Amino acid sequence: GAEVKRRILIGTYVLSAGYYDAYYLKAQKVRSLIKRDFDLAFEAGVDAILAPATPDAAFAPGAVTDPVQMYLLDIFTVTVNMAGLPGLAVPAGLNGKGLPLGLQLIGRPFGEETLYSLGQVIEEAAGRFEPAKWW
Repeated sequence: GAEVKRRILIGTYVLSAGYYDAYYLKAQKVRSLIKRDFDLAFEAGVDAILAPATPDAAFAPGAVTDPVQMYLLDIFTVTVNMAGLPGLAVPAGLNGKGLPLGLQLIGRPFGEETLYSLGQVIEEAAGRFEPAKWW
């Protein structure tokens, strides 16, 4: 789709010769710091981390057209990718307007089994729901 193409082009542009040192090397340093923070948490005995998946409830397709606003909706899930950890987003109920809310679980390296078990517990606690038809 158009959004995937846009993100690929942005990544390609940032990694081009003129921007490699300015962005990529700095990003690698930040990535190492983020990974270290997760490693310290897991070394302290944390099995998984529960966090919101997005800063707000879901929106109807086409309701958000500004690419920057779209990228900001992904902000809470970026660190999982940067740290190379398994993550799982699960439905967690509805907000006051009846829009779906999501939580994410972040696990230890190769800890997918734990995430699936925890995700099932969250889904069962949140209950099944059908969002209002928007189409």
